[in-house]
Amino acid sequence: MALIPSQVLRVAILLSYFSIICHYKALDMPAHQTYGGSWKFLTFIDLVIQAMFFGLCVLIDLSSLLTKGGDSREQERQLRKLIGLRDWMMAVLAFPVGAFVVFTFWTLYLYDRELVYPKLLDNFIPQWLNHGMHTTVLPFIIIEMRTTHHRYPSRQWGLAAVCCFGIGYILWTCWVHQVTGVWVYPVLERISHLARLVFFTIMTTFICVFYQLGEILNNYIWSQTGTHTGQRRVIVDINKH
Repeated sequence: MALIPSQVLRVAILLSYFSIICHYKALDMPAHQTYGGSWKFLTFIDLVIQAMFFGLCVLIDLSSLLTKGGDSREQERQLRKLIGLRDWMMAVLAFPVGAFVVFTFWTLYLYDRELVYPKLLDNFIPQWLNHGMHTTVLPFIIIEMRTTHHRYPSRQWGLAAVCCFGIGYILWTCWVHQVTGVWVYPVLERISHLARLVFFTIMTTFICVFYQLGEILNNYIWSQTGTHTGQRRVIVDINKH
């Protein structure tokens, strides 16, 4: 059975994330040897989120192909659960965190790269890898949004989940500073305690804004399309039983 282009794209994107993560973990950077390792950085956490999300998408594609034409209600029930988890990940993690990383990184980079990505890092991280971590994330997730309809949770619960993620990462960043005495990002070293509080509040607000932008974009794309394709058809077929 031939794969449709969207399925091929998901596999290619998933493999690209595996490559990026492996190359990033292989870098001999001092920051990777300190407390928290790569997990201190939102960029790395986002890469893991994106890889898990596209891995789930590929798993759903394979499950859909293997169960097509079958009449097992248990398989259909499990597939519905996977699709629900995929849609939740897109809404709460993949799009808002991915868009946030791309937007904040390049905004700070263009203003003063030393605040977020010191020139010293050019000796460790090649340009292609930098763009793989901070640029292609957004186009990849928009491609997925364009090829597959995703059902968003209620805005109240979606925003609550996004806020929990944002606050959780802020607390993790503060804990790393408490243990090591060093802030994860240079920008946090240069501002006062009050300014940090304002900075964290603004960043949490931004990630909530990106959640709403993702919901608006998803609704716009599929209201213009008229008929949903790909996994949307799977949901319709399942709901008929």
